[in-house]
Amino acid sequence: MNVDNSNLTLTAQAAAALKDVHAEAVEALLTPTARPANVIGVGLGVKAVAGVPTGEPAIVILVTHKPDRTDLKSRDIIPPDLGGAKTDIVAIGLPVAAAASSTASNQTLANRLRPVRGGFSVGHKSITAGTIGTAVYDILPGGAISPPVAGTGIPSKYYILSNNHVLANENASTIGDPILQPGPFDGGKDPDDRIGVLSKFVPITFAPEVPLDQHNNLVDAAIAEVNCGDLDRELHWIGRLRGWMQRNKVDVGMEVQKIGRTTAYTLGRVTAINATIDIGYGQGKGARFHDQIVTTPMSLPGDSGSLVTTLDGIAVGLLCAGAPGATILNQIENVRSLLWIEVAEQAF
Repeated sequence: MNVDNSNLTLTAQAAAALKDVHAEAVEALLTPTARPANVIGVGLGVKAVAGVPTGEPAIVILVTHKPDRTDLKSRDIIPPDLGGAKTDIVAIGLPVAAAASSTASNQTLANRLRPVRGGFSVGHKSITAGTIGTAVYDILPGGAISPPVAGTGIPSKYYILSNNHVLANENASTIGDPILQPGPFDGGKDPDDRIGVLSKFVPITFAPEVPLDQHNNLVDAAIAEVNCGDLDRELHWIGRLRGWMQRNKVDVGMEVQKIGRTTAYTLGRVTAINATIDIGYGQGKGARFHDQIVTTPMSLPGDSGSLVTTLDGIAVGLLCAGAPGATILNQIENVRSLLWIEVAEQAF
C-alpha cells in the first residue's frame, strides 16, 4: 500500500496550537483516580484510520494494548475527540528503560575502542551496558565554552553523553564512580577498561516513592568526564554532527537514525511529540516523563543512550527507553540545557 508521506506530518507549529487541549488530555487520562485502563501516555501526532495516516492533527493516546471494545468498562473507553481534537489510540506495549540483556547484533560495537565513537558500549561499573551518545563539552549561558584552554577556544574538558540509567545507575551512583568502555556485560573491567568517571547527572524522580502525577522528569541523562584523547566526536557509521535541533522544530513524520550498542544502525520516524509517558525501570520503579519524542520502534535494551539524529546528521534526541511498538527520546534541547553541555555548535 502506498502511503502519502505528507499525511504522516504534523509540524511542531501545528502541534503548538493543540497545547491547551493536550494539557487537558494529560489531566483527564493520566490522573491516577481517572486513568483509563492500559493508558500509559499522551502525545500529539496525526490521526490514522485503518492504519493509514490522514494528516489530521490528533491527540495520540499511547496504550499498552487494545482490548476489544466490548471488554472495556465504560470509564475505560477513550472518546473519539477531546476538546475538539480527534484522538488516535496507539498500542506500543510497555516502555522500559533497560540496559543490555543480550549480545550486540554487531559485535564491533560491544568492543573496546580508543578513541571511542558514539554508538559503542559503555556503562557504570554496576550496570550491564548501554550506549555512548556522543562526545560533549561544557557551555555557559549564551553558549560560551566553560572554561576554555587559556588563549584558545578549545574546551578544557570533554565528556561522554548517555543516560542516567547507563552512567549513574538510576541515581544510585556517586560522582567520580568509574565508567567502563565497553560496559561490564561486554567484558569491561575496572580499572583496565575505565574510560572516565561519572561527572554529572540529572536526577530522576521515581514512583512509588513519589506519585507519578507529581513527576516533572524531562530527561534521563548523564555525562562522564573522559580524557580528550580517548574520545572521537564522530558517531560510528553516521559521522560528525552538523548541529542540534531546537525542540520547537521537531515535527511528527520526521525521519531519524541512530547507532546503538545492541541493534547497531536503525532508521525510524517520529510518530508523536510533546508526549507525557510513563516508563518502567528496574525493581518495580517507574517514572513519568514530559515533553518526549515517540518514534517507530528502532531499539532494544542496551541501545539506551544512543543519540538520534536526522538523516543529515542533526541531533534530535537522546534515546532513553523502548517498547515493542515504539522508542522514546528525550528532546536534545532539554538534555543540553539541563546538563549545560554542547552537543554540536549550530542550532537548527
